[in-house]
Amino acid sequence: MIETTLRVRIGSEDAHYGGGLVDGAHMLKLFGDVATELLIRRDGDEGLFRAYDSVDFIAPVYAGDFIEVKGKITEEGNTSRKMSFEAWRVIAPCPDISDSAAEVLTEPVLVCRATGTCITPKNKQRNP
Repeated sequence: MIETTLRVRIGSEDAHYGGGLVDGAHMLKLFGDVATELLIRRDGDEGLFRAYDSVDFIAPVYAGDFIEVKGKITEEGNTSRKMSFEAWRVIAPCPDISDSAAEVLTEPVLVCRATGTCITPKNKQRNP
């Protein structure tokens, strides 16, 4: 099973709503980045994201959060790669303390999870 992790800081430019709230589509973009890396590791090609089977938005994401995105290939067909994804808040800003305060969370918070299928055409697969 191939797995990978991506950690990013959500910037103020990513906030889409009042209060620094980030739209759920941003999490899907991060899942897409992780899927691309998984396909490159597996097939030597970026492949294509075919569809999400499920997406669950569990907790809000805000500008200043550090999000750790985990993904893994859970099943393989000839060209299809089923994947699962999770996004966790691992660091959160503390604006009540100061405008630059933040803390590493003792318990990361699951903010989103999804499953989906990617395709790497047979003629593009370079890894056996």
